[in-house]
Amino acid sequence: MTKRLKAKYKLDRRVGENVWGRAKSPFNSRQTRPGQHGARRAGKPSDFGIQLMAKQKLKGHYGEMTEKQFRRTYEEAARRKGNTAELLVGLLESRLDALVYRAKFVPTIFAARQFVNHGHVTVNGRKANVASMSLKPGDVVQVKEKSRNMALVIEAMGSGERDLPDYLEVDAKAMTATYVRMPSLDEIPYAARMEPNLVVEYYSS
Repeated sequence: MTKRLKAKYKLDRRVGENVWGRAKSPFNSRQTRPGQHGARRAGKPSDFGIQLMAKQKLKGHYGEMTEKQFRRTYEEAARRKGNTAELLVGLLESRLDALVYRAKFVPTIFAARQFVNHGHVTVNGRKANVASMSLKPGDVVQVKEKSRNMALVIEAMGSGERDLPDYLEVDAKAMTATYVRMPSLDEIPYAARMEPNLVVEYYSS
């Protein structure tokens, strides 16, 4: 197992949940925090600690987002009219790498970022290689023909590990996914409980 893979799944044990719902997660067999003293009983976290953990869990779910990117997404949600917590998760789901992951074109959110960065998809027929690109309702993402026989694509499309959400329309034969609309929190198929309201409290406190 590579160092990067170990670091990725460390989040599961740190927050005490299988964040991506993956069968490969070490949390399934070792439900303690990472590190030498992970098995020790943890003290009761403060309100700030609970908010921070909620933020780290939500940010971590979307892969290798930087704190700067995540905070910018929060600020955009706070700027818009409506429920900031709902808008936050909606904006996160409108990212190109998130759609590629939700459409089951690749097995993990980390693979989705690489897949997009390496130029394997188009948006509305045009080349797109920026993982953080924000999609609008009606946008169509397609896997390039030469990329459809990649092992990770075949693995992901045949996997029953995740369900397709209702806010996407996926044509498996054409390898296209249409972003229908911005989802609400209860529509997003998070494997672990996400609390964006605590993330809003974290940034606004």
